[in-house]
Amino acid sequence: MLKRFLFLMVPLAAALTLASSPAHAQFLGHNFHGDFGLQSGSQPPPGFNLSIMYLRYSADVLRDKNGNEIRPDVPGTIATNGIAPGIYYVTEKKIFGANYGLMVFPAFTDNKLEVPVLSVDQEQSFGLTDLYIQPLNLGWHRERADFIAGFGLYAPTGRYDVAANDNRGLGMWSFEFFGGTTLFFDEAKSWSFATTAFYETHTDKKDTDIRVGDLLTLEGGFGKSFLEGALSVGVAYYAQLKVTDDDVGRDLEMLLDGRQLGKNRVYGFGPEVTVPIATKSKLIALINARYFWETGARTTLEGQTFTLTATFPIPSVALQ
Repeated sequence: MLKRFLFLMVPLAAALTLASSPAHAQFLGHNFHGDFGLQSGSQPPPGFNLSIMYLRYSADVLRDKNGNEIRPDVPGTIATNGIAPGIYYVTEKKIFGANYGLMVFPAFTDNKLEVPVLSVDQEQSFGLTDLYIQPLNLGWHRERADFIAGFGLYAPTGRYDVAANDNRGLGMWSFEFFGGTTLFFDEAKSWSFATTAFYETHTDKKDTDIRVGDLLTLEGGFGKSFLEGALSVGVAYYAQLKVTDDDVGRDLEMLLDGRQLGKNRVYGFGPEVTVPIATKSKLIALINARYFWETGARTTLEGQTFTLTATFPIPSVALQ
């Protein structure tokens, strides 16, 4: 009972601290928006790709359901950093006319945000967070368009304790279905617009009857590529919306006294650039950077997202 009571105080520090205001906190899901960009609807050519991604999210504004800024009890900046090394493997095998691929991305973080509130102190220590596995990744390539579809899941491998304030995981399984396209506006496929939709659903959190509502995340961008696609620049975007209400369970619902947590949303826009690292004969790596400024936040944080990714084809790609 003591452990359960201590756990309830963690999300309630967010939900009940805001009880007198028109906003209530939301539990977050696994999908880190901003990790896909200009050609989110395209699958890479067959082969192995080793990627190392650095992600950072920071915010010092919490907005209510009407978009008004809330001043928490302890003002300041909340931030989380992550590193995700992984493998994206695309095969020559065809399923429904698409190339079959898969990816595995373990990740490490110093602060796994569970409830977006600034007045909750969280201890930071870098370590393993929840594992992302994509066992089904299908890619189609047409003359003026690419298509992608598949399924991924997040396994609760990160440390999670209901009474802790330094968790590195979210204590739940998440299941994600996705589909998207990249449209090309010229024969050389240099101008493109892409969007990919990810729909995420969850199990109950460990040792609780709390279930996070379903999330819809859209990611993509509009851009121009050069050097046969190795160099690209453009504007990337994302949108993340809570589709269904959080199921907070009977105990937390009683403490909330009928107050609804509501649904959160946020949008992000910003520049993206990809630069090749190559010798005269081989492509060694692609370096991609994205920076997003958020807007339109409702009952959640509003801040900035930055991602930096180095992708190494294995073996290196020969240049003509």
